Amino acid sequence: MDLGISGKWAIVCASSKGLGFGCAQSLAQEGVNLVMNARSVDVLEAAAQRIRSQTGVTVHAVAADITSVEGRAHVLAACPQVDILVNNAGGPPPGDFRNWSREDWLKAVEGNMLTPIELIKATVDGMIARGFGRIVNITSSSVKAPIEVLGLSNGARAGLTGFVAGIARQTVRHNVTINNLLPGAFDTDRIRATVQAMAGKQGISFDEALAARARSIPAGRLGNAYEFGQACAYLCSAQAAYVTGQNFLIDGGAYPGTF
Repeated sequence: MDLGISGKWAIVCASSKGLGFGCAQSLAQEGVNLVMNARSVDVLEAAAQRIRSQTGVTVHAVAADITSVEGRAHVLAACPQVDILVNNAGGPPPGDFRNWSREDWLKAVEGNMLTPIELIKATVDGMIARGFGRIVNITSSSVKAPIEVLGLSNGARAGLTGFVAGIARQTVRHNVTINNLLPGAFDTDRIRATVQAMAGKQGISFDEALAARARSIPAGRLGNAYEFGQACAYLCSAQAAYVTGQNFLIDGGAYPGTF
């Protein structure tokens, strides 16, 4: 299927690896030019070059902290025209809420709520003026089913979800949609680090812990970045103009609810 977005420009945050890279790669395969962002220069440039060589699209790699005012300015300046925005950032650390300071909460809210909102604010009016825009926020399955040890993430991402629910109904008449992608357990560095920690606590090998994690998912496996990216590309497509304000849960069936 031709998604009708060839020649568009996209900013994809935290896209040097993992789910962000999957989204950038899938968009590039549809002919979308990219501004890729992450903090690590070497890893980011390697990822950008991989996509350039695979697809032939134009890719600008901007190493910057997207949670800072300066970082966002650099990323926005590198994109000639923002048609597509994919918001993404690493999640806050796990823990017990009793141990979190006010500064911990402010950092979580800054990274996982306010930064996406600032980027939406900076790009949405241009999208409206041009009559096309797609904004996708990578959040977490914890928005739908809170995870006990991820209270910082639960709170900050839920705030973003509430904000999007309101604004997405205001922009869709201009062919500008805003949706959220909620990943469950995907085979990324973050989940592998979590599994490694779990293996240490349980006194089992990493492979045993990884297999146990996979068995806990109805699909019997972890998700991969490519299939996540393909879902993102659809939400950014011309065909998805009637989809807005939605929370797409991609978790292999792990969430047990009907709704």
